[in-house]
Amino acid sequence: MIDKKFNGTRLKEALQFRGMKLSELAEKTEISKQSLSLYSNNDNMPPFTNIVKIAKALDFPYDFFMTEDTCTVATGNTYFRSQATANKRERKAQMIKLEYAAKMYEVLLDYVDFPRLQLPIVKDIPMPSTILEADSYETLMNIELVAYQVRMQWDLGLEPIKDLQYVLQAHGIIVTGFEDTGDKIDAFSQKITATDGTELFIIALETGVKSKSRLNFDMAHELGHIIMHRWGESNEDLTKEEFNIREKMANVFAGAFLLPRKTFTRDVKPFATNLEYYRSLKKKWGVSIQAMVYRARQLDIISANQFQYMMRIISKKGWKTKEPGDKPIGINSSLFQMAIDVMLDSDDYETADLIQAFEEKGIIMHVKDLENLMGLKPGTLKTEAKVVPFVTLKGQLQN
Repeated sequence: MIDKKFNGTRLKEALQFRGMKLSELAEKTEISKQSLSLYSNNDNMPPFTNIVKIAKALDFPYDFFMTEDTCTVATGNTYFRSQATANKRERKAQMIKLEYAAKMYEVLLDYVDFPRLQLPIVKDIPMPSTILEADSYETLMNIELVAYQVRMQWDLGLEPIKDLQYVLQAHGIIVTGFEDTGDKIDAFSQKITATDGTELFIIALETGVKSKSRLNFDMAHELGHIIMHRWGESNEDLTKEEFNIREKMANVFAGAFLLPRKTFTRDVKPFATNLEYYRSLKKKWGVSIQAMVYRARQLDIISANQFQYMMRIISKKGWKTKEPGDKPIGINSSLFQMAIDVMLDSDDYETADLIQAFEEKGIIMHVKDLENLMGLKPGTLKTEAKVVPFVTLKGQLQN
């Protein structure tokens, strides 16, 4: 039996996971900041009573702090849509959540076969050096071509995509949703390398507050990063302009991918300046009115003056924050949900077996966190004790 001892690294991870400062933990636990710092650096062993206080304040099981992490997935760069407004601590909180989602993926690989990552082979786009260059006709046409190539290689045609999440997952891109990303974090994506060298991408969406049309754009935006941008660099090293260039390109890709030039032009052109008409198009294309107006301008279907006027009306109507038909939704079944459903529907595994498999790899969390990280339906991992009846029907055969 391996003796358990307090793991200071786990304290650092739990603080990052909750987006909490050491000073905040000190206040919640009434343990001095100096002592907590010593614990986190493994320079001092906390007494049991302090470990309990730490676990309660950070909302982690006690055993989380007494184990080693045995998963060996490697995580790469992370693209955040709101990097310019979210601070480093807020971004780190989401990054470590994605890391744990990746570890869960690796655990499940021992039990199920996930779709293999199938990224299309597309035109290599030179990275613009300025925002002005990113807005150039050449760059826009290059991105337009990439979006077209993705649709063709994935056999999507040029009509509206009914279920983008399904499309992404069918091609090996994991889509999950977090309910607690914070006001300044939208969607984000991360590259992961599993122990066997397999590369995959995870897209995390802010769920429970956004409409389907906005989540569609978020997924397409992150797909743009996955397809067009380098993943060996760190976004923390990018200048503000370099970051904005990548965001601009991902937005252009999302518009071109969701609203193909030929078919969207055909649909929007008859009443291109009528916002009520866009309400009907929203139902068909599954894209926000604002995104369609931007796309109409990009395709020169409406003039700059018409665009500005329409955006003023959108603002006046309050549609910048909530458009007609918008209602908060979650994601559809994630790959995690599908995998766990397959396991639990069989006669071979129970929920307790799955949780134990995670714990053996050092993934020790409350069920609500496990379900949130994997984008599961609430209650998926709920365990119920089996009750053996004390009475039977009269005449029932006894085994």
